Amino acid sequence: MMKKFSILAAGILSVAAIGAAIAHESENPAVKARTSVMQLYSFNLGTLGGMAKGEVEYDAEAATRAANNLVVLTQIDQSAMWPAGSDNVSDPSTRALPAIWENFPDVGTKGQAMADAAVAMQAAAGQDVEALKAAMGDLGGSCSACHKAYRAPKD
Repeated sequence: MMKKFSILAAGILSVAAIGAAIAHESENPAVKARTSVMQLYSFNLGTLGGMAKGEVEYDAEAATRAANNLVVLTQIDQSAMWPAGSDNVSDPSTRALPAIWENFPDVGTKGQAMADAAVAMQAAAGQDVEALKAAMGDLGGSCSACHKAYRAPKD
């Protein structure tokens, strides 16, 4: 129980601290919030991806921490971070395509796939680098599935 609370508290504090520290171009607080969450995903995925690619030495503790953080991040209710009118047509600082709001059920399905892949990574991350590599495919795939469909390319 205490371990779950510690993981949850660490995740919430990470979101709050990093979200407050990072400056964004958008004036929309919802865009700022979701950008901060995406940066936290990226930070933790970078740790895991670096180990999976052999760019960083495998560290079971660091891998487990990153996987735990991802699970916490997938549990955040992001519904208030995606209000209508916060797409890249209305706010050029975001890459969120209007298709998100046209296909919310699919976005939810893709979000659940990310959550499921994060839980699988959580189970694998501390075992060994081979288990981490095996879980990385579904985790990375869940990210790219949503980004390919709903995120505009960089300029």
